[in-house]
Amino acid sequence: MTDRELARTLLSSMVRVRRMEEKCAELYGKAKIRGFLHLYVGEEAVAAGSLSVLDPDDAVVATYREHGHALLRGIGMNSIMAEMFGKQEGCSRGRGGSMHLFDAATRFYGGNAIVAGGLPLAVGLALADSMLGRNRVTACYFGDGAVAEGAFHESLNMAALWKLPVLFLCENNFYAMGTALHRAQSQTDLTVKASSYNVASIAVDGMDVLACRDATRQGVDHIRGTGGPFFIEFRTYRFRAHSMFDPELYRDKAEVAQWRQRDPIPAFTDQCLSDGTLDDADVAAIEQAADREVADAVAFAEAGTWESVDDLERDVLTPEPSR
Repeated sequence: MTDRELARTLLSSMVRVRRMEEKCAELYGKAKIRGFLHLYVGEEAVAAGSLSVLDPDDAVVATYREHGHALLRGIGMNSIMAEMFGKQEGCSRGRGGSMHLFDAATRFYGGNAIVAGGLPLAVGLALADSMLGRNRVTACYFGDGAVAEGAFHESLNMAALWKLPVLFLCENNFYAMGTALHRAQSQTDLTVKASSYNVASIAVDGMDVLACRDATRQGVDHIRGTGGPFFIEFRTYRFRAHSMFDPELYRDKAEVAQWRQRDPIPAFTDQCLSDGTLDDADVAAIEQAADREVADAVAFAEAGTWESVDDLERDVLTPEPSR
């Protein structure tokens, strides 16, 4: 891939995610999307950079803030938007909604609503690959809040002991819901925690898409070459509240404004324009394509159908009646 092709791919990835998330916020306000909704606005460089390194056979496990990961992993925006609407054309047949996107064809295993819930799952997927001798990586995304959970420590310990091919990707946006990192963690350098389990680890600027890509390449090369897990702390920031229900009373507006000055999309755009990798026509084409894709996805979701009431018991298991 040439520098120009890579630049177009990375910028397009970030813009597609941003446009989709902004439209989801708008649709939530119109009650088209209901339930919980956790947006990825501000963190797009992490997903765009890291997912560009993975192979199709690798597995991806994400959190409830997973729309961007799902899209860039290859789940169609139509399918994602239909799932948001609760329509049966969605990737989880409308039963999962925002927090439970899933697609076996792209090896995207959630969408997990439980904090740190994806870590043991990732270890299990990696164990299966290891036992079957498959040269695959399982990429597991989680937030800084997950580091306080027991599942984090158990998962890293087991992955290190068994030298499992897990790429632990911590999206540290410095707030676990409304709790600042320094109020919950006595050690705020999260690579130190990973290193305590003898897991190779690095920290990277999560607002720099090329840095995110390079760090992920380093992690993947380590897993495929040296063997054993790898931990990356992406230091990033979400521009919006934790969820659409969050009044966001725990951080100053000035702090958010300061981080917005480091928005990864205009920063990378300016970089590409200044070095001549892309021109204004390239940027306009990327933005227009993303806008069309979002409009088409909303139209698809609007035209989607609700699951029949007669189908409610499908995939629901009940115990045999006692005799």
